Amino acid sequence: MAEVLVISRQYDAFLDTFNVITMILPYDYHEGNSNHFTLIKDDEKVALHIEEKIPLNDAMKYVTTIQSEKIILGDSYEIVDEHGTKTDLQIGAVIRTEEFDQRYYYDGNDLGVTYQDGCTVFKVWAPTATEVRLKLKSPDEEEIQYPYTRMENGVWECRVDTDIEGYFYSILPCINLVWDELIDPYAKAVSLNSEWGCVIKQGEKVAPLAPLASPTDSVIYELNIRDFSAQKESGMKFRGKYSAFTEKGTKTPKGFSSGIQYLKELGVTHVELLPVNDFDGVTDNPSDTNYNWGYNPLYFNAPEGSYSLKPEDPYERIRELKAVIQSLHDENIRVIQDVVYNHVFVREHSSFEKLVPGYFFRHDENGLPSNGTGVGNDFASERLMARKFIVDSILYWIKEYGVDGFRFDLMGILDVKTMTVIREEVDKVLPGAILIGEGWDLNTPLPPHQKANLRNAHHLQGIGQFNDWFRDTIKGSTFNLYDKGFALGHGHLEQKVELVLTGSIGMKSGERGLFKEPAQSVNYVESHDNHTLWDKMKACMNEDEETLKARHKLATTMVLLSQGIPFLHAGQEFFRTKKGIENSYNSPIEINQLDWTRREEYDEVVRYVKALIQIRKSHGAFRFQKGDLIREHVKVSHSKENLVDVTYQNVHPYGPWDEILMVFHSDTKPCEYSLAEGKQWICLSDGNQASVSGLYDVKETSLTLRPVSSYVFVR
Repeated sequence: MAEVLVISRQYDAFLDTFNVITMILPYDYHEGNSNHFTLIKDDEKVALHIEEKIPLNDAMKYVTTIQSEKIILGDSYEIVDEHGTKTDLQIGAVIRTEEFDQRYYYDGNDLGVTYQDGCTVFKVWAPTATEVRLKLKSPDEEEIQYPYTRMENGVWECRVDTDIEGYFYSILPCINLVWDELIDPYAKAVSLNSEWGCVIKQGEKVAPLAPLASPTDSVIYELNIRDFSAQKESGMKFRGKYSAFTEKGTKTPKGFSSGIQYLKELGVTHVELLPVNDFDGVTDNPSDTNYNWGYNPLYFNAPEGSYSLKPEDPYERIRELKAVIQSLHDENIRVIQDVVYNHVFVREHSSFEKLVPGYFFRHDENGLPSNGTGVGNDFASERLMARKFIVDSILYWIKEYGVDGFRFDLMGILDVKTMTVIREEVDKVLPGAILIGEGWDLNTPLPPHQKANLRNAHHLQGIGQFNDWFRDTIKGSTFNLYDKGFALGHGHLEQKVELVLTGSIGMKSGERGLFKEPAQSVNYVESHDNHTLWDKMKACMNEDEETLKARHKLATTMVLLSQGIPFLHAGQEFFRTKKGIENSYNSPIEINQLDWTRREEYDEVVRYVKALIQIRKSHGAFRFQKGDLIREHVKVSHSKENLVDVTYQNVHPYGPWDEILMVFHSDTKPCEYSLAEGKQWICLSDGNQASVSGLYDVKETSLTLRPVSSYVFVR
């Protein structure tokens, strides 16, 4: 690490805007009194005008003003008070002003390292630094330092005129007279346990697949790299590693498909990977048994080491992660990357905070870091260079790794403008790529209209959001274990069920739905967060196992056959359990791993879910792109409690059937039901079995619906 200089100041002076300097004089220094202050740079002296004098608990605060053009960041200034005592001018809240953002915004696309055989260029944005040095470490451990040169807009550049491929590097900025050491936030590769950035030569890129015609054509399957193959019954050799995704033809002990073959057979269109960028909570040591989902981001553009077979080799990590994506692409499965731009692991240790202290994170009205994320910091996406970092990072993952879409963790912390810019920039390179996020309303110091949350969904066109109306209506509240939704037998929710089955767009004219278009609604009853559906039911339902399975299938059927984007949590199709643990982000692998023996045990349910996915894909009416088409063709009725039916009429232009009827029944008693007269109906699904080519012709128009069941009839 850089040597830390201990600085002794008798009083402090801070630049809070380009024309306001605040002095803090402790009462034990001349009783906190000074009648005048002067700014000194080289030989030039400028008198400061005292505007206000504010007594604090242990010091006197002076607010002084100066003409803003006098201050140039990166230069050194001193303040002298009436007693002739000097102190250095420190960078204060000026970094959070609009003027700072405008003055120092840099729009180049070359931050980080640009490697060439004969000359490597390092660029870093550090407008408040007075000096910056580069520390290089060669493969044989020799360390050498180079100075950076200050360029415009607060960017510093260092050119090294030798071939330094494979060298490790760190950045040493000097800010407010203090030297610090950090890894480049733009680092594309890091060393073992994230101790250094690494200079690499880019290898072969992976190309994204062409996006689907509409996000509503997607079926998303969320999984964690480690969970997927960790169990020995998975039949995969590279358990818990990236490389498991490249293994072909793997099988469970009883000979059922597993691994990538299983995903292909299931028919999902997108796999959503929990974070694969470098994170904390698990070291890169293969013997480390700690578990973490990956929501402790360290370096946003470098692959995580603990999933690699050779984490000490930065190239190997990159190759392995690209191979995961390529392998999924080879099976025509697109990859959504779960990205965590809303916070960092520890603010004080983060590269962002060390590079431009106070800039990249939100602060409240008292100047303290805000904590809407609940993990100690909120990334200030509304600041120009913070927004730029996010956009640059997103584009890097698309262009270099061929990522097909993104899921934004705690998107409600980010601002509407940033998400809109991301949508625009992604569309320039991959038009129609899927962008979805968690639009929860979180307590962060952004004006309400600027938060990228569900409330502002109408201003976030082209961005899907996890629909908690859907989740809580069908399953029951996530935050109240004993609250039951429609699929769990709660009556009187039929009106809400109508809303969520139709994309949450509002069916009547003039009715404002949650979303403008169905492609904004991500429909789910289970994800990596909170109890699995099976575990919630086990805890809150006093029913036999067969009834619970029927309820589970009913909920999953509603996810797959609703308007919007269906989202499955890995293993949901075989009643995934985490042994009752609600928040398993750091529970042992035994809790989190996918249990492939359940995949064997419940193969019949897996086949049922697979058939439902085929049915969804077979007819465009299940996945309308526009709200107007839903309003035109779809009718929902709910004459009885615990019974909702959905009729699609005149939909032959969109697929093989002209009329589709779906019936969802969540009561534990059988129920009499009459089908509309006319042409003969065919049953595609009865809640236990399903087939895109039809299970049987329906002979009678009056039926008895089984307890807790669902049906799809077509004609």
